[in-house]
Amino acid sequence: MEQNDKIFVAGNDTLIGSALVRQLKSQGYSSLVGQGDRGPDLRDARSVDTFFAAHKPDYVFLVAGESGGILANQHYPAQLMRDNLLVQTHVIESAYRHGVRKLLYLASSCSYPKHAAQPLQIDSLLTGPLEPTNVPYSVAKLAGLHLCQAYRQQYQVDFIVGIPANAFGIGDDFALETAHVIPALIHKLHWAKLHKQPSIDVWGTGQPRREFVFADDLADACLFVMQHYSNSLPINLGGGTDLSIRELAELLKAVVGYQGRLNFDTSKPDGMPLKALDSTPLLSLGWQPQTALESAIAATYQWFRETADG
Repeated sequence: MEQNDKIFVAGNDTLIGSALVRQLKSQGYSSLVGQGDRGPDLRDARSVDTFFAAHKPDYVFLVAGESGGILANQHYPAQLMRDNLLVQTHVIESAYRHGVRKLLYLASSCSYPKHAAQPLQIDSLLTGPLEPTNVPYSVAKLAGLHLCQAYRQQYQVDFIVGIPANAFGIGDDFALETAHVIPALIHKLHWAKLHKQPSIDVWGTGQPRREFVFADDLADACLFVMQHYSNSLPINLGGGTDLSIRELAELLKAVVGYQGRLNFDTSKPDGMPLKALDSTPLLSLGWQPQTALESAIAATYQWFRETADG
């Protein structure tokens, strides 16, 4: 991938997409197409194909598609599934039709079976039932994974798949109804601190463990595999820190400076008991995350506080 190649980040307004744009610009890539409102409506096949025909991108990072935490998956399963199926189908087809040199599609760690052996390895995909709280979304992401593999097999195109750990960071979605665990808890803790609330509720028992990766580190990993990986097998994009939800909540509480109590609401679902990725193939290629978890959370909270206060 040369610095003057045309690059399209499909989903540049998402958490990972905006981090990718920052990384690309910082590394001197100057020909980014379809940024902001100049991009196509990814849910509309004609809009996507017209865009690809006009701009002829050389490389595509497919990081678009709606996502959310447990609450969003409970309230909007059809929307999440439909949105992801439409976006990935249109972008992958147009990338093939218009001669994209290489495409990286980001699937989801939710694609792994609920009770797969930990840390999660590629061989575990499709070997058991999915976590019930997010089946529609997970099935859609699995469909995108296999669609890339099918295009690669039938048309000999260099389409690859990455499976990221739970990402968070600057520009995250902090709306309580749709946010993932880190931005949701930052929002709750900040609000409780401002209004001197004696306690906040945290969903579940606090026992499940999750691996987290800072969005800027994940973006760097995406650029790395675009340069150094070409295989029909997906590759896990992790290598971050795994900790329990209770440990995470305590860390977030310290970063935010909240003095109240954490009440774990066991009537709410936990999700998967453990979700950490085996990222040995990625790490063996020479990539490493650069940002410590506490520093990444502090940067995320600082961005949220500036945005919320503004």
